[in-house]
Amino acid sequence: MPVFISGLPLHVMVVHAVVVLVPLSVLAALVVALWPAARRRYGWLAVGVTAVATVCIPIATSSGEDLRDRLVPTELIREHAHLGDQLLVFVAALLVVLAALVWFARRPREAPGAARPTLRAVVPVLVVLTVGLAVVSAVQVVRIGDSGARAAWSGVQYTAPQHEGDDG
Repeated sequence: MPVFISGLPLHVMVVHAVVVLVPLSVLAALVVALWPAARRRYGWLAVGVTAVATVCIPIATSSGEDLRDRLVPTELIREHAHLGDQLLVFVAALLVVLAALVWFARRPREAPGAARPTLRAVVPVLVVLTVGLAVVSAVQVVRIGDSGARAAWSGVQYTAPQHEGDDG
């Protein structure tokens, strides 16, 4: 995998897919989990978006490792890499639980009294698990983004550009 494309680190470009798709997956999962009508209509779309987000995570992680190997090692970079390695576990779990929720919720209803009580409890349990994993995934992507920003920008002194005619 190339480390740079047109002089820009591949990781910086790929990570934007994760930064957009994981929160979008979280939002979709929450809507689908908490709103049964949306679950019936958009459940598989939410699963698809979450699947794409899940696939993007190892690409971002791999490109980040390639970039890390070219940088001076710092504690901030190590922290960012450590947090980044954890995201796939949470989002993959969200994908599995969300897919199970959509699948179980779309199963044909059996005659009253014919459904086993354990099967009736599956959807509410999957709703709770989906909400929990969505929240954990959202928190984790924010933590990773924050640590990445601190790793990239710590020690960088930013000065606002001066416009012509400004006396500042």
